[in-house]
Amino acid sequence: MNTTRLLGRFRIDKPARFRLAAQDCADTCGLDMSKDEAKAALKGDLEKLTHLQDRLYAHNRWAVLMIFQGIDAAGKDSAIKHVMSGINPQGCEVTSFKAPSAEELDHDFLWRCAMRVPTRGRIGIFNRSYYEEVLVVRVHPEILARQQLPEPIDRKTIWQQRFESIRGFERHLTRTGTKVLKFFLHISKDEQLKRCLERLDDPERP
Repeated sequence: MNTTRLLGRFRIDKPARFRLAAQDCADTCGLDMSKDEAKAALKGDLEKLTHLQDRLYAHNRWAVLMIFQGIDAAGKDSAIKHVMSGINPQGCEVTSFKAPSAEELDHDFLWRCAMRVPTRGRIGIFNRSYYEEVLVVRVHPEILARQQLPEPIDRKTIWQQRFESIRGFERHLTRTGTKVLKFFLHISKDEQLKRCLERLDDPERP
């Protein structure tokens, strides 16, 4: 199975017209594969990824930043573990962003992510990212209050300002040699509930 042909189904080229709610979480793109067939397809793609990583390192002009977002139980950790299992760990770094530290709160909201941007020739993976600052922070005002922003804070405009800052930051990265690839793992609320319940039954799962 050549998975390259599937990319067009998952790439968003016209974000202004895209609506996440209109996407079917259960869509398999017509694929009917067993787990063994899926593993075989993944193995072939991992071989390509290994080759491309070697070229990235040898060229030493670009870096690749992969950003994974998704609701709890969407499978970010598993996706990173399985899809990136074939690359050289010496050329890749995974950063998981949790609650900000006191030092991080003393900087702007992009600072801690900017500090983890990969160097040339390397791959960086963000498990969550600065997008949390327009998602979680938006629905939990107490988090915004801890960020020590200059007053007064205009809650009607701050989110649009942060969107503009994020777009500017990503344009800057691209212009200076970092290719940004963003992945959102989309699951339904029912699937999320099912996975959370399964975690409760498995003591070895976080």
